[in-house]
Amino acid sequence: MPTLEITLNARLRPLDRGEVYEDPLQEVLEARAPGSEIVGGGTMMSPDGEPLSCDVAIDLAGDSEAGLALVVDVLQQLGAPRGSTARLGDNGPVVFGLSEGVGLYLNGTDLPEQVYAESDINELIGQLIARLGERGGMHSYWQGPRETALYFYGPSAREMAELMREVLDTHPLAQRSRLVSLTDPDAAL
Repeated sequence: MPTLEITLNARLRPLDRGEVYEDPLQEVLEARAPGSEIVGGGTMMSPDGEPLSCDVAIDLAGDSEAGLALVVDVLQQLGAPRGSTARLGDNGPVVFGLSEGVGLYLNGTDLPEQVYAESDINELIGQLIARLGERGGMHSYWQGPRETALYFYGPSAREMAELMREVLDTHPLAQRSRLVSLTDPDAAL
């Protein structure tokens, strides 16, 4: 049984990788490619533990080319970011993905203590999600030694950043924050 190796250009904690991609994909595989199953996964991390990308391994039953096409299609429907790849055997990678990512990095050490004591990050997240509406959503997060990153994905990183700015300009926890394109690190937001 051939194994399809997927690398998602997505910053996800392992539990979020399962919820956002693996669980829905496995349901489709059971219905449309019986005998195919997800057999592994992993998260590439930076030296300080921030997720950088994630992998999913799938054993494909039946026609492997049809299985590859099905998996890529489903992952794109689930919001796989641009720059994701699929590799089947020795064949070159298939590059896929439609969405773009934005990382919001919140300063976790340099704001006044009162801001941390009186502000709720869940309130900030709720305001951002409401502001984005159908234009994007939060898929995961990371809490590092100096900052917390919130990872948002949607059709346009630039549009998400513009929508988020209204909230970021007024919320106390967003002071000294930074927005970073996750799918195009050289892009200015």
